Amino acid sequence: MNDLTFPSGPWVGFYTYGKEDSQKHLMDLVLEFKNGVMSGEGADGLGMFIIAGKYGTENGECLWTKSYVGRHSVEYTGFREAKGIWGTWEINAWAKGGFHIWPIGHETSPLVNHAAVEQEKQQEIPVPATAEPAPAP
Repeated sequence: MNDLTFPSGPWVGFYTYGKEDSQKHLMDLVLEFKNGVMSGEGADGLGMFIIAGKYGTENGECLWTKSYVGRHSVEYTGFREAKGIWGTWEINAWAKGGFHIWPIGHETSPLVNHAAVEQEKQQEIPVPATAEPAPAP
């Protein structure tokens, strides 16, 4: 991997609340990757947020904090793979889930498995994020 594997610009994706709520909650991001530093901003159903973290071109690992303006922060840990960055998020060990983000317009990259991208597009349509996860039955 190299810095080209982490393209700066618009990204899109979703997060889930894990076993309690498997719905995909959308998020839009604008990210910058430069010399191991990851930064940016974005928005989802909870509001606007700022991204600050780091990434490694040698192993694809990404660690960042998603800080909602005037609210809480979320810690993300992920790995860059052909279809984007996959991983988990956590808020002070009391809430956690998974996520997947990918760069917009990079479906033509040689790193992308085109059949897998098309399959992902055909999956269930995500719903907007809510402030609270759905209560457990």
